[in-house]
Amino acid sequence: MNRRHFLGTVGSLPLMGSLNGVAWAAAPAATVSVPILPTPYSKLLVLIELKGANDGLNTVIPYANPRYTELRPRLAIARDQVLKFDEQTALHPALQALMPLWQNKELAIVQGLGYPNPNLSHFRSIEIWDTASKSEEYLDAGWLARVFAQAPTPRQFAADGVVVGSSDMGPLSGMGVRTIALADTAQFLRNAKLAQAGSDQRNAALKHILAVESEIVHAASKLNANRVFKTEFPRNGFGNQVRTAAQLVANNAGMATIRLTLSGFDTHAGQLGTQANLLKELAEGISALKSALTELNRWDSTLVMTYAEFGRRPKENQSGGTDHGTASAHFVTGGSVVGGLYGQPPELNRLDGSGNLPFAVDFRSMYATVIDKWWGLDSSRILQGKFAALDFVKA
Repeated sequence: MNRRHFLGTVGSLPLMGSLNGVAWAAAPAATVSVPILPTPYSKLLVLIELKGANDGLNTVIPYANPRYTELRPRLAIARDQVLKFDEQTALHPALQALMPLWQNKELAIVQGLGYPNPNLSHFRSIEIWDTASKSEEYLDAGWLARVFAQAPTPRQFAADGVVVGSSDMGPLSGMGVRTIALADTAQFLRNAKLAQAGSDQRNAALKHILAVESEIVHAASKLNANRVFKTEFPRNGFGNQVRTAAQLVANNAGMATIRLTLSGFDTHAGQLGTQANLLKELAEGISALKSALTELNRWDSTLVMTYAEFGRRPKENQSGGTDHGTASAHFVTGGSVVGGLYGQPPELNRLDGSGNLPFAVDFRSMYATVIDKWWGLDSSRILQGKFAALDFVKA
């Protein structure tokens, strides 16, 4: 096996080495040095995947539309419980922790996110979102991987990105991306101490693996979990991810993006209680992240964005849940966000033959906003076309 073939093979694997859930992507990074010079990537992107597909209609609620309660006689959230924005739109009551962000005009909500010819398979649709592809197109590299290929992060950065709480690289998948995957910062440090550089010159593939593991040691040497925050992080799985993300930012080792994952949104049955619990975790986690980033003086230079593979069907099913749907609503927040409602409210009187919503905003416009407005780069080559950026980032 030659080196090129080996790299092509390991670049497609979710994990590298055998460090108990710690991964380093195929391209080794240089040893980190600080301070980091000014770069577009001084602005951090935090992605939060709502895995399983969150129900947008019970998240950002068109409570005044009579069709909402007609379609959901059991699942509709009562008017006297919703968190009202105006006379038409409200938030799920479990999202109370997001209301201060809304009132401070630091929370943008993009409604009607989707894409043409939607695919309702979890696996294929999240692949479309991760790669920013057309519905019928298959791309090898994630959209963030293509960003970093066109405009590399500084070599002194610890990584291009860090994936917390998942071994799936998602939008960071691709050859040459310097990505660390870890479940917990302290665990990462403990495991990294186990990695030792080897000297076996006879096996080129083994030599490369050992060299990559050696780079984990170099990266770990610049990351620690010693920051003491005043912020109280939620005591749950997602809260632990948020705490890890805050510790990563506190290191100042340099990274362009961090991705978190909150799972459990595939609510085919028993949706009311499940979604309420998940949305509460999401809101309280985002609130804690804002608090920690404010302590670090990084709130204004961080953009937090949720995404998922699709939404849920407007009509409830017979199991007290909702089936796979199309368009949905997602959140963007940060100190440089222009808060407000973007896109279009769900058109409940224009459902397609399968009972699904038409989309109003192509999800690639969200990515174009990150690339063009947040990082000041050119999205047209990366996204293979021109998608209109939205106005939720301050000029």
